[in-house]
Amino acid sequence: MTTNSLVTIAADSGVPLSRSNAERTDAGRSARARSPRRSHAVWRPADDRTDVVDTLEKQAESRVRSLIPVRYQRMLSSPFAFYRGGAAIMAGDLAALPDSGIVTQLCGDAHLANFGLFKTPERSLIFDLNDFDETARGPFEWDVKRLAASFEIAARHRGFSDADRRATVLAVAGAYRSAIRRAASGRVLDSWYERLEANEVRALLREAAAEGTAKQHQMKVTESTIASANEHDSARAFSKLVREVDGRLKFVSTPPLIVPVEELPPDEGGFGGGDLVDDRVAIPALLRSYQSTLLDQPHPLREFSYYHLARKVVGVGSVGTRAWVILLQGTDAGDPLLLQAKQAQRSVLEFGMDAPEYENHGERVVRGQRLMQAASDSFLGWQRVDRVDGTSRDYYIRQLSDGKASVDMERARPAGALIYARLCGETLARAHARAGSRLEISAYLGARDVFDQAVAEFADRYADQNDADYESVRAAAESGRITANS
Repeated sequence: MTTNSLVTIAADSGVPLSRSNAERTDAGRSARARSPRRSHAVWRPADDRTDVVDTLEKQAESRVRSLIPVRYQRMLSSPFAFYRGGAAIMAGDLAALPDSGIVTQLCGDAHLANFGLFKTPERSLIFDLNDFDETARGPFEWDVKRLAASFEIAARHRGFSDADRRATVLAVAGAYRSAIRRAASGRVLDSWYERLEANEVRALLREAAAEGTAKQHQMKVTESTIASANEHDSARAFSKLVREVDGRLKFVSTPPLIVPVEELPPDEGGFGGGDLVDDRVAIPALLRSYQSTLLDQPHPLREFSYYHLARKVVGVGSVGTRAWVILLQGTDAGDPLLLQAKQAQRSVLEFGMDAPEYENHGERVVRGQRLMQAASDSFLGWQRVDRVDGTSRDYYIRQLSDGKASVDMERARPAGALIYARLCGETLARAHARAGSRLEISAYLGARDVFDQAVAEFADRYADQNDADYESVRAAAESGRITANS
């Protein structure tokens, strides 16, 4: 029998290639017995909850020790900044709670600052999740709870009223639930191809303005964010970070934020951490190897030449992980390309598991990102760097700056935060829908707002916990138990 005949029989008989839709829907409804939707309102710290300073110090063991004070400084700037850097703390807390049992690919750190605008390989500007350092598989509600709590904490920081905070958090969960239900009732490929483009964001704001729920301020902030994204590219980053020194293009030294490879101490120098004696020989070899992990083959990367390497301090929670910026040049000095190689360590969601899902954590990040994002950077790939002491470090690599911009919650007002909450909730739902669990999640959530209300209660209670944890770490810095740059 030919292959074509087998395909015809399968199509004619309606044999599913995995569980049927009915089975998946039943599984979602059955999960309510294991974990009632109202139970997600519960937050109480476990009796054996690890001290938060110990959790952060444990993370610091595998990071560049000289940069840890910078991390603490950034985290202690506000309770919201602390929350951004505390993914490991919340991961441990969520793992100690009962869960729905409905597993999907998670962002792992789905707070509101990890959403934003960026350019697709087709040069469209879209809104999506943009940080996947902690991506792994886990219960879907972990992402929803982290996102909802981030809005509660940010709204407190901005001084919103109780009613405005509650409405904002409910908007996150409600938008997520509605978007998942639409995905579950739609065509399969619609879930894979759906994206939110910048022009659609504009249209949503105009619609909200017509309804009276958005004001001119939100329109101005949106236009400013879109303009910023359009202006951010390698050429602009190049003009800020690179200078010609003795006839050679080099990164400008601004320690500790940007430190050229030749200025680093021996134990911190080089992509491998002191193991690459000659970066001008080793880095091109590593980049050639990394090319094999890129989706497009042949890839335009092969037309660029390597020029320089520097260590860069990034983010809040990521400070201390090894992040490198790589300067490449195409046809001439007016054709630069900046890549970022960021160390990928075990996801905070994977601690407690017997073995990680992927042997290479750079691959974990890249594959999770490609699955959850509507479109990913064409330079997104991974690499493992073997060191002379027999150990290795995993990295994922992408463009440093390619039309990226995010909403500044420091300027947010209640009406704008409400709209942004809906955008983030819908975007997270689209990411989970692409990961394939939309029928189970939709059946579990149902049409009523039971889950929404529970998540809002959780976010309020967890924000109290975050405040207490922030104060604990601040006290540790004041007592000298940890060091934070002043």
